[in-house]
Amino acid sequence: MNWDDVRIFLAVARQKQILGAARSLQLNHATVARRLTALEQALGTRLFVRKTNGSDLSAEGEKFLGFAEAMESQMLAAQEATGGGEAISGTVRVGAPDGFGVAFLAPRLGELIERHKGLRIELVPVPRTFSLSRREADIAVTLERPREGRLVARKLTDYRLGLYASADYLARHGTPERLEDLGGHRLVGYVDDLLFSASLDYTADYLKSWRSALAVSSAMGQTEAVRAGAGIGILHSFMARRDTALVPVLPEHVLTRSYWTVVHEDLRAIRRVAVVAEFLAEVVGRDRTIFG
Repeated sequence: MNWDDVRIFLAVARQKQILGAARSLQLNHATVARRLTALEQALGTRLFVRKTNGSDLSAEGEKFLGFAEAMESQMLAAQEATGGGEAISGTVRVGAPDGFGVAFLAPRLGELIERHKGLRIELVPVPRTFSLSRREADIAVTLERPREGRLVARKLTDYRLGLYASADYLARHGTPERLEDLGGHRLVGYVDDLLFSASLDYTADYLKSWRSALAVSSAMGQTEAVRAGAGIGILHSFMARRDTALVPVLPEHVLTRSYWTVVHEDLRAIRRVAVVAEFLAEVVGRDRTIFG
């Protein structure tokens, strides 16, 4: 079995389309399709159900995926073992919630690539979860510790959330004196059916009948909406405190959540991944007071 064909299979399985896989591998579409067919012929089975809008794994493809990922892990381990004396190089993708990824992490990653000239970082700061087994990211920053899967988790820090509004909004609508008063205000929150973590379902901690007049599916978007006077929102304190346009509301009511780094067990010994994971712990530890 040709490893390059297996590598192509993994790319198509993760991209869910041949064209997307071809782009990620920097190959042309016809080459990817041909190599995929060659692998299917070698295995004597159909790995994908090919459609006009993409390619879904067949039942046999789902079975083969586990073996292909194990092969990939062995190849990564072999590369690591034979290149141990070389400088840190290669690409590491970090998936993170948008608030942490944009407001905290992005401004600090320049220090990391300055240390390791051959290292390339892909930061994906979006409000979603990442599948490490499918290599959607090498390192994920999560809001909860994973309870299953071959994943290694490390707590980065606790962080706080609180109620905030713009000074202009409070001047026009008044400042609530009790949590019950929030019901008479315009509220900004998440889009409920797009919550990607149970840790984000915190509006009821403030008001059982919380109803968002404006719902935004990202922490950065909520912060901007509140800053512009849209209403009162539950914001990350490490983002809101640095903005003089935002005013704490009922500051005695604070929520605490946590950030974790999560790495697939097969990748934690890969030097470039380990270096990036250690850097995340380093910069969070160095600036921990931001999150308090």
